[in-house]
Amino acid sequence: MRGPHNLWRLIRTGATLERTGAMNVVLDAFDATPALRFVARALGLPFKFLGYKGDPAMPPATRALTALGPAYIKFGQVLSTRPDVVGDELAVQLRVLQDKLPPFPLEVARKAVEYELGLPIAEMYSEFSEPVAAASIAQVHHARLAETGEEVAVKVLRPGIERAFQKDIDAFYLAARMVEIFSPGSRRLRPMEVIDHFNGVVQGELDLRLESAAASEFAANTVNDAGFQLPDIKWNYSARRVMTLGWADGAPMGDNDAIDAAGHDRVALSERVLQLFLQHALRDGYFHADMHQGNLKVAPNGDIIAYDFGIMGHIDEYTRRVYAEILFGFIRRDYQRVAEVHFEAGYVPADKNVDEFARALRAVGEPIFGMDATRISMARLLTYLFEVTERFGMETRTELILLQRTMVVVEGVARSLNPHINIWEVASPIVTDYIKQSIGPKAMIRDLGKTAMVLARFGPRLPALVEAALVRQSNEVYIDRRPRKRWIAVSAALGSVFTLGLIALIEALT
Repeated sequence: MRGPHNLWRLIRTGATLERTGAMNVVLDAFDATPALRFVARALGLPFKFLGYKGDPAMPPATRALTALGPAYIKFGQVLSTRPDVVGDELAVQLRVLQDKLPPFPLEVARKAVEYELGLPIAEMYSEFSEPVAAASIAQVHHARLAETGEEVAVKVLRPGIERAFQKDIDAFYLAARMVEIFSPGSRRLRPMEVIDHFNGVVQGELDLRLESAAASEFAANTVNDAGFQLPDIKWNYSARRVMTLGWADGAPMGDNDAIDAAGHDRVALSERVLQLFLQHALRDGYFHADMHQGNLKVAPNGDIIAYDFGIMGHIDEYTRRVYAEILFGFIRRDYQRVAEVHFEAGYVPADKNVDEFARALRAVGEPIFGMDATRISMARLLTYLFEVTERFGMETRTELILLQRTMVVVEGVARSLNPHINIWEVASPIVTDYIKQSIGPKAMIRDLGKTAMVLARFGPRLPALVEAALVRQSNEVYIDRRPRKRWIAVSAALGSVFTLGLIALIEALT
């Protein structure tokens, strides 16, 4: 974060925001204080002539970010996942940022592939096309494996992209620090953590081995999911800056005419895409977090194909249960339980009133459930829910925001296929089944089993652990006039027998 280049980059950024007309849009989205507005204007207005012009046909914010280059485009894409930070209107604008940057030359890509994989390109690929897509971080080529003749997609990082991103990320950290200083109210939104999240996303995308691993893990989790497929990763043709995977052939998810022409059932597709996302998020805790139409296709056999695994979401089992209970509570219109879950999870400060929070949640849910079923919107619910939780002092939770944002995006995909979809009706069986599996009696037995297994691993150490605890209490404790060590050994042995018996019982029941 050090160096004069950071301040210069911020000045150039401010100048571009001023020149493209995006400054007010961005400041309003962040609800900037007068002090922050003054600093931003001071960094931009006097140097407006230094700003990039951008494409006047674009909305101001996307025009500015596109003009500023790949790091800013990627940052805009990530911010589109954070409507809690930038607001819904700007989030929608940023979501339409297209990965259609000018490609780098074919010859540069071929040399990069040869360098990374250590073989002449003709020995690996019998065909290697001009770029078919150019994004902020990498571009994609259509190719054919020389050994098998299989069609593949080859993703190649842009030359020098790592250094360029690191330079801009340093400037982003400086900007976030300035926002915290001059706009104390923004600290609840954790701007430094937003940049940390962005940095983590980018670092994952700058090493294509990590994206390949994410795709492989995702494929292992979803291998038995009917109507869903992922391109195979070709590990022998992948490295840090090159990724080769099977070619995804099918109708683009955003092209309804092509889907209809192929004879696919759009109603069934709309329900499947929503249910698949919920299964991945709740069952696995690992989901595709950029599941928009541009990253989805419909295969000739009707399967949904997902690709581009640069942004994946992960939530732990406890958070999944909390999220499922919140959704389940809204589905059942049990606002008291939804409120209690927020307090039990520590999402809302304990000094707030749970009954008042439940009434506020009812004010969120009832108007939505009063609508026609086909007009019930998850996006609207989450927007209102965020407003309520903000009022009750709930701090931003990045993992939940990413999950909620993806839910909104998936809902948009589903509605684009079938405008009359009933979101709750489609989601209810998935959420209900997860609740039964994770919160019911079987889940309690399974949790006890996990606890017992942990205790069993500590079995040989139990005597020493118990003895150490008792020694700290007193060095002269005797029980039934027998030395403490003998009693400890007997207790530990009984504990081990009980633990092993509990494990056997649980295994028999499950």
